Order: sequence, then structure tokens, then C-alpha cells
Amino acid sequence: MSNDISFFFNGEKFTGAKGQSIAAALIANGQRELRRTRFGEEPRSIFCGIGICFDCVVTIDGVANQRACLIE
Repeated sequence: MSNDISFFFNGEKFTGAKGQSIAAALIANGQRELRRTRFGEEPRSIFCGIGICFDCVVTIDGVANQRACLIE
């Protein structure tokens, strides 16, 4: 039985391991940019990896401002 889980990010299909954070799964698949800043459109990725910096916030199932480094 496989522990792989498929999900979509910005319309593209990715695969991650069960229990892996969304940020870790995206980075493992070569997706470095998680979002862009409101002002200046600067790319952002995972920074602290423990939910403190909020650089990895994404919208998950319609819920905004979810920290991808904490959500599995």
C-alpha cells in the first residue's frame, strides 16, 4: 500500500508522502515558490519551517492564510 497522496497547487498536480507538510512536498517536487508578496510581487518560499514567519501562507480548500509548513 502506497503512502503517496496527490494534491493540486496552482492547477498543477503534485505528490507527497502521507504525514509530510504541504511545503515539504512542494519543495521535494521542485516547486520553490509558494506565493508572491502583495507589494512588489516578490517570490516567497518556506523560510523558518516551524510556522513563525508566515512566508509560506497559502490558500487550502478555500481557506486563506494557511501555513504550508504546518499543514499535512
